[in-house]
Amino acid sequence: MADRVKLDALAIAAHRDDVEITCGGTIIKLVDAGYRVGILDLTRGEMGTKGTAEERERDAAAATEIMGVVWRGNLSIPDAGVEVTRENKLNIARVIRQYLPELVILPYWEQRHPDHLAACELGYDACYLAGLSKLEIEGEAHRPRKIIYASSFRDVRHSFFVDVTEQFERKLKCVAAYTSQFDGTPESNRIYKPGVNIVEFMTVTAQYYGHLVGVKYAEAFSIKENILVDDPLAMKVRSV
Repeated sequence: MADRVKLDALAIAAHRDDVEITCGGTIIKLVDAGYRVGILDLTRGEMGTKGTAEERERDAAAATEIMGVVWRGNLSIPDAGVEVTRENKLNIARVIRQYLPELVILPYWEQRHPDHLAACELGYDACYLAGLSKLEIEGEAHRPRKIIYASSFRDVRHSFFVDVTEQFERKLKCVAAYTSQFDGTPESNRIYKPGVNIVEFMTVTAQYYGHLVGVKYAEAFSIKENILVDDPLAMKVRSV
């Protein structure tokens, strides 16, 4: 992967495999459309229930190759210790200034895991700070144009859905690449959502979202602003 490349989209998450599980299909769809996509993991995952940081790094490399993203970085913030500090905000802002994404994908703003919640707040604040011309960090000021929040698996009213039918099998392969985490043992069924098989969970949820919008598989997202539609006649989902 290139060390320096202008990105169209950047997904930010606390742990290796978070992006693959919550929005991996959308990441692959963006790549399929020709966009340059990157991922920034905040921790090495050393506190995970299963596996070591080194094993998760290996797994992430395999998943990254399947997705086809052009850059993946890691800030090595302590796992289970992601805190909303100015230092962490500025380190993410440096990445934004270096890779200049127009779209940033963040975790949803309500989370079970404290690291995921912190990643959401850190990512938003970093997007804002990166655009301050007088902020004395490396790079020219740049503020992403759009922030969306991966809200799959959250019990909320989602803002929109992305059809990932063509990408869904590759998404499952990405998650399966994390062999240190999801190896079919009972312990692996307590990692993401306690008591459930991750593949079944992702599949059933994506089918449900797809059913809501008339496709086979979909992923859900939320935004904090309103959506502007140019042509109401071109909206795809039927009302009646």
